[in-house]
Amino acid sequence: MPRIYFTVTNDLSYDQRMIRICTSLSGAGYTISLIGRTAKRSVPLSPQPYYQKRLYCFFDKGKLFYAEYNIRLFLFLLFKKADAVCAIDLDTILPCYYISVIKGIKRIYDAHEYFTQQKEILSRPFIYRVWHSIEKRFTPKFKNGYTVSESICNAFKSKYGVNYTLIRNMPLLNGFERNAETVHPQKIILYQGAVNEARGLETLIPAMKNIPAVLHIYGDGNFVDQTNELIVANKVQDKVFMKGKLLPNELEQVTRQAFIGLNLVEPTGLNQVYSLANKFFDFIHGGIPQVTMHFPEYKKINDVYDVAVLIEDTETGNIEKAINRLLTDESLYALLKENCKKAAKELNWQMEEKKLLTFYKNLIG
Repeated sequence: MPRIYFTVTNDLSYDQRMIRICTSLSGAGYTISLIGRTAKRSVPLSPQPYYQKRLYCFFDKGKLFYAEYNIRLFLFLLFKKADAVCAIDLDTILPCYYISVIKGIKRIYDAHEYFTQQKEILSRPFIYRVWHSIEKRFTPKFKNGYTVSESICNAFKSKYGVNYTLIRNMPLLNGFERNAETVHPQKIILYQGAVNEARGLETLIPAMKNIPAVLHIYGDGNFVDQTNELIVANKVQDKVFMKGKLLPNELEQVTRQAFIGLNLVEPTGLNQVYSLANKFFDFIHGGIPQVTMHFPEYKKINDVYDVAVLIEDTETGNIEKAINRLLTDESLYALLKENCKKAAKELNWQMEEKKLLTFYKNLIG
């Protein structure tokens, strides 16, 4: 059967999209290998129906990490037999390209995000120039690919002339009815995902002073220390709790116990404006109304299913008003919760998987 190597820079355990993609392709008969890296706090890998490999790197972050990891990844792939290699985002695109040329195999690009349009890239001119030059040179060389939102598909087509397939980040439809009437002993507001810059945390934490509920933050990232400082500075230690990272199956259960989900993103780059995050669909499948951004992709879906309260920006007043509206307007909350149940039956991985399998069947067979 065709052998496909997928390459990421994370440690594999928490990447829900890659777990779904690799599991689906393995179930369809492909021989799948997912390659990542060992991080300082990596947990043991969970058994999966595909091969998993973590590469050790001496450097843990920054330019030296990316240089080292790309070299190690190239050397690893050089001695592997494969029919195709798939680069996940720009940070593994170089070794995948050169391996595909040397071995004469198919190459695929899976853009989890609009990499060069992230705030942490745009705000650093030299770093932006480096990544933008890589994107500009190599993206057109990956004629076969897919990405997470229609807006990013359109941007790549306009800028680089590639026609990428839309494969969104949706959970499996699994046991929704059983958990639809979860009793909430405490009204928990849930933030899950990367604890990074441009995720609204600077304004969310102050907003909690005037919100009669608790906030649980699950995740890790480059803004953890600053978030802890904000919690202390705003004197909300009794209602804002940093919970760390959870494995995907654990996070699913936590989501179902929450009362409101948060998907806050500052409009500081096209990656944010064009985003269509995992958590947006996770909240739908958890049966919890959410506060999310009035960005094109979220508005498009919300216009059809009405599962969220949309806000124009992440100003403290807007966050506070939207959350308190869901806490106090029982009829609105009940309507959005019921709509989540209906939306989950259409917006799920069982539906999205069909496009993935068609893509690989047409490309590889």
